Amino acid sequence: QVQLVESGGGLVQAGGSLRLSCAASGRTFSTYAMGWFRQAPGKEREFVAVISWRGSTAYYADSVKGRFTISRDNVKNTVYLQMNSLKPEDTAVYYCAAGNYSWRADAYDHWGQGTQVTVSS
Repeated sequence: QVQLVESGGGLVQAGGSLRLSCAASGRTFSTYAMGWFRQAPGKEREFVAVISWRGSTAYYADSVKGRFTISRDNVKNTVYLQMNSLKPEDTAVYYCAAGNYSWRADAYDHWGQGTQVTVSS
């Protein structure tokens, strides 16, 4: 079992940066691919980025490619999402998830509670 806790969300102006963290409990963290998803008000949850269990491979949604970077530290049991050049359309609750390497939400078995990111124009 893996428990996930996100942090680092907040309010930022357009063009600014934030770094989200997702701390995992449990010894099996390093065996999971880790993903970030987001959900804006009135919209479905959407894929943002995923990183392989070893951290050697990552994949991004087209909407964030070149602006966001996912990384992980398997010693600290933490996955990060560095978000640069933020836009108002990035406003959402951001969730981390542990599971299989995929853009599909149903590939993930464990989810955090989410952290709010608000980008003002």
